[in-house]
Amino acid sequence: MSRRVRAAALGPALAAVLAVPTTASAAPAPLAPTAEEQRLDRAVPQEILRRSGFDTVTPDFARALGQARSWSQAHQVVVREGSALWRRAVDRAQGRGPAGELSRDDDRPLYWARLAMTREVRQWQPGFELTQARRDALLDALERASRGQDDVRYPHAGKGLKRVLVTGFDPFTLDRDIRISNPSGASALALDGTVIETAGGPARVETVVFPVRWRDFEQGAVERALRPWLPRVDLFTTVSQGRVGRFDVERTNGAWRGGSPDNDNTGTPGPIPVTDPASQPQWTTTTLPYARITAADTGRFPVYDNTSVTEIPAGGGEPVVRPDGPTPGSAARAGGGGNYLSNEIAYRATLLRDRLGLHERLPGGHVHTPVLQFGAGNTDPATGAVTDPEFERNRLDIIAQVRAILSVAAGAA
Repeated sequence: MSRRVRAAALGPALAAVLAVPTTASAAPAPLAPTAEEQRLDRAVPQEILRRSGFDTVTPDFARALGQARSWSQAHQVVVREGSALWRRAVDRAQGRGPAGELSRDDDRPLYWARLAMTREVRQWQPGFELTQARRDALLDALERASRGQDDVRYPHAGKGLKRVLVTGFDPFTLDRDIRISNPSGASALALDGTVIETAGGPARVETVVFPVRWRDFEQGAVERALRPWLPRVDLFTTVSQGRVGRFDVERTNGAWRGGSPDNDNTGTPGPIPVTDPASQPQWTTTTLPYARITAADTGRFPVYDNTSVTEIPAGGGEPVVRPDGPTPGSAARAGGGGNYLSNEIAYRATLLRDRLGLHERLPGGHVHTPVLQFGAGNTDPATGAVTDPEFERNRLDIIAQVRAILSVAAGAA
């Protein structure tokens, strides 16, 4: 088998790497840390890593990476250590293994430890030639492994378990408050691999986490992670942090990104870039059982069926807010969940569902959690503590309500 054919069989990322001639020119210089990685050296991330015990992750990773004598060995290291970081974070959230000083439900140790690892790969200078394409492939493999995207495991068919797939997000708005946690990511850690009871029988939940970065979505991260599983699950939902004091089940998603800065401080407004844009709809809709979800008693926060969108009406004009959904022929400017990455993941996941011919069979959509708030007296990012009892109680209550919402939705499915 030729080198090029052998590479193609391994998937796009590895195919691109292995197709590079071995006589490539001298390796490029190490990459500068990203805007996201540059926040690592501030006091709060270091405190979170230290108090959770995750401060040992990157030194151990760096030693293992330094022992690699080839790109293939380095690739094995990043996959192994990235997967170990994900499993460690899941185990910690679910009461297994040491927790350190911070509460087990905290999603932030995973986030900051991952960034420390990607920065290590970005600046690594091995004793062998490392082209830019191969360094990028290492970063991609590390991202996927440490986000649970290579760890989805369902029992074989016939085990009597429904299959539920859930996604979460990293913390964001870190320049406003670097202490921020994301309850959707915390929910993903708490729920991964668990079995929940539903009115229709038990359901196995598997989860993955996504970055808050436009470029990853442009490069197909959502579709790559979800495409293998949507035909095989009974329900999916993307989850993100939304408004204060409420859950929202988003009825409609729009094909527009507003361009607000992401975790790398980049963003440009425009249509959501997808494959085959000629067939791209302006709107996609949830197939979650929103009436059942909003009617159920799932926890302390109210849950709403959010039907509002922002559109440019057919024929043009200024953007108009429509509380009851889009009108025929309109162009999207915001879905129910806005026009940031929460709307985009919902749009991409439901568009993928529809393009796979699953609209009528597969319940799926987006759920927004309440904003996770710090306790009274701990709201100033400049002087506040990284955690407090009310902050932790709020996060635990949100996680419990996400679990209850999934139980209702899977039971209805």
